[in-house]
Amino acid sequence: MKINKIGRLEGEITVPSDKSITHRAIMLSCLANGVSHIDNYLESADCISTINAFKSMGVDIVQNGKRLIINGVGLNGLKKPSSDIDAGNSGTTTRLLAGILAGQKFNVTIIGDGSLSLRPMKRIIEPLRQMGVNIFAKNDNYLPLTIHPGENLKSIDYISKVASAQVKSCVLFAGLYADGVTKFTEPEKSRDHTERMLKAYGADIVEKGLSVSVHKCNKLTAQNIKVPSDISSAAFFMAAGLIVKNSRITIKEVNINETRSGIIKVLKNMGANIVIKDVSFVSGEEVADIEILSSDLHATEIGGKIIPTLIDEIPIIALCATQAEGITVISGAKELRVKESDRLKAVASQLSKMGADITETEDGLIIKGKTRLKGTDVDSFKDHRIVMTLSIAGLVAEGQTTIIDSDCVQISFANFYEVLKSICK
Repeated sequence: MKINKIGRLEGEITVPSDKSITHRAIMLSCLANGVSHIDNYLESADCISTINAFKSMGVDIVQNGKRLIINGVGLNGLKKPSSDIDAGNSGTTTRLLAGILAGQKFNVTIIGDGSLSLRPMKRIIEPLRQMGVNIFAKNDNYLPLTIHPGENLKSIDYISKVASAQVKSCVLFAGLYADGVTKFTEPEKSRDHTERMLKAYGADIVEKGLSVSVHKCNKLTAQNIKVPSDISSAAFFMAAGLIVKNSRITIKEVNINETRSGIIKVLKNMGANIVIKDVSFVSGEEVADIEILSSDLHATEIGGKIIPTLIDEIPIIALCATQAEGITVISGAKELRVKESDRLKAVASQLSKMGADITETEDGLIIKGKTRLKGTDVDSFKDHRIVMTLSIAGLVAEGQTTIIDSDCVQISFANFYEVLKSICK
C-alpha cells in the first residue's frame, strides 16, 4: 500500500465491531442453551477462526448479513472435531478456547499460522494443569497445543504474573466446569468483557478489586447481543484526526468501557481535543460517539495501571508522540513483545526509518518529538496494528510511504483503507 501526505481529514465514520466482544459472544452463545442472535458482529479473519472452530465441533452457526444466529448446544454439547482446530492468527481464539476444551470429554489439538505458533501459551498451560488438565505444547510453550481434559476439573485460586484478559478468560471458562469456586487475580485490571458477558449469560461471577471468581455452572442461557464499535480500531482515526492539521472527524458508537479506553485519557493528557458525545449502554457496554479535532500535542509519561487498558493502542500512541512536543516515555509494556509481532521493535524500527527519534527499551519506548517524518519503504511485520500505524504515519510524512504486506489489515479491519479514503480531503 502506498500512502501520500494529505491536507486534512473531515467526516463521520463507523469503524468495525469490537473483536474482543465478538469472540466472547460467539463462544458463550455456542455453550448456551437456546438460540442467540449476535448483531453487528466483526467478520474478520480472527473471528471467522472462532466461528469455524465451533462449527467443527457441531454447533449450528448461520451468518445472515451482520447477524450471527447460533443454536447453542449447552456446556457439554460440543462434539469431537474430525481434525485439528485451526486458530489461524488468533491468539484470542486459541487461549479462550483452551479453557472451554478443558471441560470437554474429548481430546483435541489446536494449531495456527506461523505467527501464532510463536506466541507464548505457557501462561494458560500452567493454570489449566493446576486444574487437572493434561495439556501439551511444543517446548511446553508453543502451538500445536494438545488438550486431554481431566476427569474432574479442580477449582483453583490463581494469581497471574501478567494482566491478561486472555489468560483470565481461559481460567474463568475452565472454571465453569470445575468443582467449587475458581478465582483469578491479576496485577492490574485487564479488559472485563468476559466477566460482563458471563453474567449476562447466567454464570455466577463475583468481582472484587483485582480478583474475579466463578462458580461451577450447570447452564448458560442464550442472549441477544449487539456488538459496539471497537475502540482499538477507532484509535487509528483518533490519532489521524489529531496529527493531520485542520481535521475534524466523528467516530460513531464506539465502546468506551473503562477497561479499554485508556487511550482517551492518555491523548487528553497530551492536549488532545477529544469530545465524548451521546453516551449510552449497549448489551452491558458503555458506548459513545467520539469527536476529534486536530490538536497541538505535548509529551507525557505512560505506565503502570493504565497499560492494560491501552495495550493494543501503544503503537499508534507512539506515532502521536512523534508529533508531540517533548519526550514521551512508555514503560511496563513488555507484553507487546509477544503479540502478532514484537510491536515494540516493529514500531521503533519502522518509525525510525521515517525519521522519528524513538528508542526501544526492555519494556517500552522513549520518543523525542516533535519530528518531521519522511515517506519511505516500511515493513508491517504482517501485523495488522503495525500496518494501520504506519498508514496513519504516511498521512503526515513528506513524500510517499510504501507499506510491505499491508494485506494483513484484514485480521481486524478489512475496509480500513476505504474508510480512510472517505475522509481524506
